Amino acid sequence: MHKKLLLLHKTCVTCEKDFSWRKKWKTCWDSVLYCSERCRRNKKTLSNVKPNKLKIN
Repeated sequence: MHKKLLLLHKTCVTCEKDFSWRKKWKTCWDSVLYCSERCRRNKKTLSNVKPNKLKIN
């Protein structure tokens, strides 16, 4: 069995893609929100969110 299939997963806040646990994140996995440095730099703001993703009540 492939061990990478057993790694923890999260969804990136910016691109909404799944990403897996990495060894460099072992001490801070709970606080990881972004899959990459690029996504971290391009954080979503209200103006960047696609209109169909917004929930208006």
